[in-house]
Amino acid sequence: MRLAGKVAIITGGASGIGLATVRLFLLEGARVAMVDYNEEAGLQAVEQLKSEQFGEQDQVMFVKVNVAEASSVESMVNTVVERFGTLDILVNNAGITKDSMLSKMTLEQWHAVIDVNLNGVFYCTKYAAPHMVQKGKGKIINTSSIVGVSGNIGQTNYSAAKAGIIGMTKTWAKELGFKGVNVNAVAPGFIATGMTAAMPENVLEQMQAKVPLRRLGSPLDIAQAYLFLASEESNYVNGTVLEVDGGLAI
Repeated sequence: MRLAGKVAIITGGASGIGLATVRLFLLEGARVAMVDYNEEAGLQAVEQLKSEQFGEQDQVMFVKVNVAEASSVESMVNTVVERFGTLDILVNNAGITKDSMLSKMTLEQWHAVIDVNLNGVFYCTKYAAPHMVQKGKGKIINTSSIVGVSGNIGQTNYSAAKAGIIGMTKTWAKELGFKGVNVNAVAPGFIATGMTAAMPENVLEQMQAKVPLRRLGSPLDIAQAYLFLASEESNYVNGTVLEVDGGLAI
């Protein structure tokens, strides 16, 4: 029970890596706010979790949020703190892709990804951090990507946002560290999610072949990295980018 007594916000929590993280954090004793733009998926996920073992303890709640809108994020954070009384952990996991080569990328594709993947992390941290600073302790985990480190063809918008997250992580680690708040990032590699499941088999095989471990990561692989950075075990880890990619970046 590494997160017993802790309250966590997990953005993009209704599916994929986010949902795996919600479940893991609940199992480790946290009270969790699953926040997501997809209200239908979020409510269904919460009902499923409550039907298992988390309902009686009032451990999990869903809040609809558009992380690309500052007012929506501020309202979400206030709702969570009012419900659970405090805030200890923020996992900035929400993200989207709208891939295209530079010559074909539309302004809509550029702004949509920057608004969610970069601005959303800024908004969530801006409104969540003061609650942690006030109590002199907290953990903020930002989701970057291996493409934020190395770039990737056809992902100008996504790579830029994920590289920006690394810059914000290191800056916030310096700004908030002496106030008791640890800020770190996780950079996933190729992860088996609903998005990758829709890819052709030959493309998946090519992706796996690039990974020294010869497999795609699972959502749980990333959730476990989040758990380490959210727990007391990482109290002296600050400003780091943890690459969870099976060795892809070697």
